[in-house]
Amino acid sequence: MKALFIGDIVGSPGRRIVAESVRELAEEHGAELVVANCENAAAGFGITPALVEELLEVGIDVLTSGNHIFDRKEILPFFEQGAGDGRLLRPANYPAPAPGTGLYSGQTRRGTPYAVMNIQGRVFMPSIDCPFRTVDRLLEGLPARIKVILVDAHAETTSEKQALGWHLDGRVSAVLGTHTHVPTADEKILPGGTAYITDVGMTGPYESVIGNAKEDVLRRFLTGLPARLDVAKGDVRLCGTVLDIDETTGRARSIQRLALDENRR
Repeated sequence: MKALFIGDIVGSPGRRIVAESVRELAEEHGAELVVANCENAAAGFGITPALVEELLEVGIDVLTSGNHIFDRKEILPFFEQGAGDGRLLRPANYPAPAPGTGLYSGQTRRGTPYAVMNIQGRVFMPSIDCPFRTVDRLLEGLPARIKVILVDAHAETTSEKQALGWHLDGRVSAVLGTHTHVPTADEKILPGGTAYITDVGMTGPYESVIGNAKEDVLRRFLTGLPARLDVAKGDVRLCGTVLDIDETTGRARSIQRLALDENRR
């Protein structure tokens, strides 16, 4: 089976290119499952219930997130109300009182069972529960019939993401890094059959500093003063990966990077 994973959607430029492209991309690559990270969808910080529904309606099956997931206060009651039938995830290793879940399981359009897990790193990030032990616990609880398992590894450092990849090799179909917004060129199939990439890259404006208007960021660096960060507008790209997975074993056959501008070049 084929799956499409879309990197961190940033603001209205990211949402626009996803809305314009995702169904066509899924059809072009034969993807029966589409997953996207949405934690920066609302003006670069967090997401609102309305934007969750908007992204699900354009053809995304599951939405993952990260450390910005609770930036918008209206998302808290949304999680308590079911979070889009459970299709909006927060990192699974947030402490238990946090609303929401970091695991979603279902069936693809063609009936293939699958699971999506959302894990957040701890190096240079908020100190939450251990991502390694948390993902081990999630895997232990999955039914044996679910072979296709995608993991969004939302972390700051390359070393922690690589360690998660090796820790999960042979036990999940893919470990897909998010959070740093800069696509890496290290996609590979690990020896146990797990597809891996350190960072899928963001879906949003690349004439920017990780999605923010470069003038705003430069002002912060040059003055040391706090400043509002607005989402940039130029050079909008959709970055992601296409995965080919053997649904009978859960092993990945291939991983392909995508980086498409608004003209699909």
